[in-house]
Amino acid sequence: RGLALPRALASALPSGSHRSSPRSVPPRAPPRWVRPRALASDSNASFSSLDELARHLRGLTGDPLESDGGRIVTFRGDTKARIMIIGEAPGAEEDKLGVPFVGRAGKLLDEIFASVTLSTDRHCYVTNVVKRRPLNNRDPTAREIEWYRGYLREEIRLLDPAIIVCTGRHSMRTLLGKDCEGITKIRGRWFGVDGRVVMPMFHPSYLLRNPQRTPGSPKALTWDDIREVKRKVDELSLIEPEA
Repeated sequence: RGLALPRALASALPSGSHRSSPRSVPPRAPPRWVRPRALASDSNASFSSLDELARHLRGLTGDPLESDGGRIVTFRGDTKARIMIIGEAPGAEEDKLGVPFVGRAGKLLDEIFASVTLSTDRHCYVTNVVKRRPLNNRDPTAREIEWYRGYLREEIRLLDPAIIVCTGRHSMRTLLGKDCEGITKIRGRWFGVDGRVVMPMFHPSYLLRNPQRTPGSPKALTWDDIREVKRKVDELSLIEPEA
């Protein structure tokens, strides 16, 4: 209270084998972290490190977004970080470099975290729900998200973060379930998932499309959210003070 918005949030940026019963009762929905059927050939696969997983992903073929022509985008940041940031899908710049959050939205993400002295490179691990750019930057479909879900599950297992920040509704629903409330209602709140705390936040690209900084605006609310993330980081003593 009484604190001014940091420059990153204050500046007005331009927009850019189951048998059905006689009644044909549908099968029960799969558990949240079940690997997608399309990955049945390696459904029991696990990796010894995030780097090994990334190497596997770079050689991936047959995934649903391969036909869109995009390259595989893996992760960036610290592979020992206790904070994990999960976005939705790569964009044009990410497709060029094979690294998540390096375009305009990525720059804004960096500035938002830097406003509370958190570095996305040194203190966080950054990834996406799907691993290739959907054609024309369209939203990933439910089938595409489900196909890549097993890899995200493995990323979480290997990283073992204490805090997960979900940016955008697709990331939020991948972790919290399809039936959760909309992101405008539950952003900034903490949820417990498999022993971790998860917070949904607005995606930086949404903030670029909504640059106003009036009270209650998406940017003002994001400032509240990132301060709460920093409070939780300090409460859990996740980052050692720098000398």
